[in-house]
Amino acid sequence: MKIIHVSAECYPVAKVGGLADVVGALPKYQNGPKISSRVIMPFYDNTFTKENLFSTIYKANLSLGEVPYEFRILTLKEKPLDFDVFFVDVPELLFKEFVYSFNDTERFLAFQIATLDWMLTWETFPDIVHCHDHHTGLIPFMLQESFKYETFRKIPNILTIHNAQYQGWFSHEKVGLIPAFDFNHVGLLDWSGNINPLAAAIKCAWWVTTVSPSYMEELKIAANGLESLLSAESAKCSGILNGIDWNVWNPETDPYIVENYNTKTVDSGAFANKKYLCDTFNLDFEKPLFAFIGRLVDEKGSDLFPEVFKLALEKNNATILLLGSGNKFVENQLEALKNDYIRTYNAFIGYDEKLSHIIYAGADFLLMPSRVEPCGLNQMYALRYGTIPIVRSIGGLKDTVVDISEKNGFGICHENVTVLEIIHAIDRAVALYNEPSKYKKLRSAIMEIDHSWNVSAQEYINLYNSIN
Repeated sequence: MKIIHVSAECYPVAKVGGLADVVGALPKYQNGPKISSRVIMPFYDNTFTKENLFSTIYKANLSLGEVPYEFRILTLKEKPLDFDVFFVDVPELLFKEFVYSFNDTERFLAFQIATLDWMLTWETFPDIVHCHDHHTGLIPFMLQESFKYETFRKIPNILTIHNAQYQGWFSHEKVGLIPAFDFNHVGLLDWSGNINPLAAAIKCAWWVTTVSPSYMEELKIAANGLESLLSAESAKCSGILNGIDWNVWNPETDPYIVENYNTKTVDSGAFANKKYLCDTFNLDFEKPLFAFIGRLVDEKGSDLFPEVFKLALEKNNATILLLGSGNKFVENQLEALKNDYIRTYNAFIGYDEKLSHIIYAGADFLLMPSRVEPCGLNQMYALRYGTIPIVRSIGGLKDTVVDISEKNGFGICHENVTVLEIIHAIDRAVALYNEPSKYKKLRSAIMEIDHSWNVSAQEYINLYNSIN
């Protein structure tokens, strides 16, 4: 079986969010004697592309309406990844330092057209085309409707929704940019008066998945306008929980962390990493260390952090370390807190991959008070490293974290995103930390929970077989 994943992101080539981690791991876990799983993505002007050498394997022209563009398909000269990645280079549109901008219609439409144009030249076509999020959402429509790609109509295609808040809307005035199709079917592109790539993909894909079972059910209630569509198409929809790459996220071999450890040596290993964090960020080692890693956006509940942190730190029984960036107003508030809570609070505004690994290894608790969380990977990373997650019970967080008040529970959960509920969750965590034997036993136990890609990758393969 030949599988092609089409995505705007893929770790470690280009990463903005969890989409990159999924596309950077799933193909590796799918590949085997009978399966070839590959990725097609844009060619960006970033650190990865500067540090590696590429070969051109195909060159042609495409048109967006009346505007012609030259494009190339590139491959890596060496193989730093565990699966093949092909890069679509449209210099005027895609070769940028950023992955996303405020006006990406032409950029990602060119990417999708170039991908399908190149596929037309293949001697053997893929058995499955797996599209990820709205940036590839017009591919199912074009496979089904565009005259140019009529030869592809029997190829099964799947859409995975990583975040339904972003849908790629654009005006019907740009419909001419899409390769010609029977205009009687233009309604497949429309949702609420605009061309909506995510909606079009939901209508046209052979199957639709989300990155957790709970998120699929939640989208029927809150999907930024697509609720009725997802309910109507529910017969071809399912949720498959993401996994994590256990080879990359492994405290026993992780090259980024200060001291490696396993379930038997977690006390000393976590101690060394926490000591490094506390020394580096001037924090009191004796108190439980709470951490947040991620984007400072309302979806993550970060707008409440300034007030939550103040209230939590006033009690003087915990320390907090934040790694993230996003909303500038929130960033400024969080930076200002440093002056008021010396030795108990610090923040690194930005992103640092090595530091994130050390935080997973050294923090005692990880905060994830998300308003929306399609799957969430951070809580899985935390569990792998023996750091107890504190989560709002929604989406993938609900599917992966069981509260300590329940049988075999191992995390701390709250139902709503409010200052009081987050503070209460932190208080519960402090109480747990102050029971050393219970806390240490729990920390070792959570490291054994298997959230690797092995199970999830097989679920996708079973799905491919069922529709192929």
